[in-house]
Amino acid sequence: MECVGHIESLWRYPVKSMRGEQVEQAFIGFAAGYGDRLYAFHDAGAPKGLPYLTGREQERMLLYKPRFRRPQQSALPPNLSEAEGLAPGLTPMYGSVGDMMVEVETPSSRVFAIDDPALLTELSEGLDNEHSLTLARSDRSLTDCRPVSLFSLQTMQQIGEEAGLALDKRRFRANIYGDLQMAGFAENSLVGRRLQVGAKAVIVVIGLDPRCKMITLDPETAEAKPEVLRVVAQGYGGTAGLYGAVLTEGVVHGGDEINLLD
Repeated sequence: MECVGHIESLWRYPVKSMRGEQVEQAFIGFAAGYGDRLYAFHDAGAPKGLPYLTGREQERMLLYKPRFRRPQQSALPPNLSEAEGLAPGLTPMYGSVGDMMVEVETPSSRVFAIDDPALLTELSEGLDNEHSLTLARSDRSLTDCRPVSLFSLQTMQQIGEEAGLALDKRRFRANIYGDLQMAGFAENSLVGRRLQVGAKAVIVVIGLDPRCKMITLDPETAEAKPEVLRVVAQGYGGTAGLYGAVLTEGVVHGGDEINLLD
């Protein structure tokens, strides 16, 4: 086992394409990080393969701030201790709808429950009639691709240097930001290999993370900087960061080691 770095920070995104929240600890399970992308807005006008409203169509979505109403109850699965006591381990259950309820603060500081029709109306502003929205909820994270994403600070720094910009890591919307003992984009060599993250969780790196317009959007202002995507597209085949699937579930913490198992 070889240490290749540490977890710089952990993030989850209660509502797909809205602002994320940094957490001190996270349960990484087969269905993704606990509470990650629990909600999304199904868009009748979106492509069938990616059927949700995102910042690609509604850039200001990134400025909406979702938060769980019951932070303590929504932090970890309610039966985690019992599940960890069983061998080989039982996938922990999600909390109740009430425990996992989310409210959203809008850019104008209004606050709506996630299921308030007024929030749908506000998100629909500026979209044509084809973009009919409905709320979707799933205990299995509503990601575009794989359940867990990992992105290194070293890769962010390299992209920023080549684009001539000081970048905020949040534009890359990862679950795990790693401070790795390797140069930017060198983590591409980890594809097909297993990483132990923290004391127990094991992730197999499935592939590279294909990037889109989302990384051009500043997380504080939603202002687009096309040169960010241009650097990734022209120099790195349009990919930056890693996608992983969970082989062994577990709780991870900020500062935990990231170890290469093979």
